Amino acid sequence: MKCTYYPFDLKFRHPFTISKGTKTHQPTLIVELEHFGLKGYGEAPAISYYHITVEDMIRDLEAKKQMIERFAFTEPERYWHFLHHLLPKNPFLVCALDMAAWDLWGKLSGKPLYKIWKGDPANSPLTDFTIGIDTPEKMVAKLKERPWPVYKVKVGTADDLAIVKALRDATEVPLRVDANAGWDLDTALKLIPELEALGVEYVEQPLAKDNWEDMRILYERSSLPLYADESCVFEQDVEKCVGHFHGINIKLTKCSGITPALRMIQDARKKGLKIMTGCMNESTVGSAAIAHLAPFIDHVDVDGPLLLEEDVATGLEYDYGRLIYNNEPGLGIEYKGLFQVKSE
Repeated sequence: MKCTYYPFDLKFRHPFTISKGTKTHQPTLIVELEHFGLKGYGEAPAISYYHITVEDMIRDLEAKKQMIERFAFTEPERYWHFLHHLLPKNPFLVCALDMAAWDLWGKLSGKPLYKIWKGDPANSPLTDFTIGIDTPEKMVAKLKERPWPVYKVKVGTADDLAIVKALRDATEVPLRVDANAGWDLDTALKLIPELEALGVEYVEQPLAKDNWEDMRILYERSSLPLYADESCVFEQDVEKCVGHFHGINIKLTKCSGITPALRMIQDARKKGLKIMTGCMNESTVGSAAIAHLAPFIDHVDVDGPLLLEEDVATGLEYDYGRLIYNNEPGLGIEYKGLFQVKSE
């Protein structure tokens, strides 16, 4: 195989703020694997609070490039195991390469990934659209700018209740709340009944990722379902979430790719946990991978291309929350580079 990579710093439509900070651009790395004349693509965005940068990914890729290219590719699961041991400290890079391998596998098989996994797009849930933290007035303006059937609201401020009330006054559609570990137990116990009264569907990562003792208390007392995000990174974290969360948010970049995500879905189902897949502001490349998993989960947050002003690929479209697959093999995307802005 031949491995090529492309770093980007993709601009957001609006500054994107969560409880952990604000950013105007999303750094990301696109990788390309070429095998028998076919090209597969994968993506890993850099997220500051996971302490892996695009530069880190490029450094590790360059150091192991010969081994990555010389591996005798037969199928994605075997390739992931090789990468997992080759790059044990860089799950983000493993994700990008694993995603590219699955794209290749789909092209070699002549099938979209969801068909390889025997999924039906008709079963895919609607994707939400994320409203980043801002003043209540500006968050309402963002909502009105993008009419959508369900919204994910970033919170973790002193004005959380005012924010959700303002958004509820502006729309009747379902709202979901993501605190990104921005609350303590007392705050969560106080806010959740109020949020339930405002029609919020569920709360994502209310407390600090390692605050398991308080999460057990909140789990027992919460009137809304609670989903783990930062508390559920790798496969072994699924077991930890039982009795602390009602569901988990699987993110391809943090768990190290499609291959472990498929196992996490199976494990969560066996353990009675609800499942969502979330994005980390990926372009259409990474978002398409998330979309192919949508037929197998309960909720999906795959709005990265809608939040970004710049995109590097085409192939995934949106129709008022519904994911539109083009039925091309693999991810079903066409890599363009940074010369074409995503059409709406």
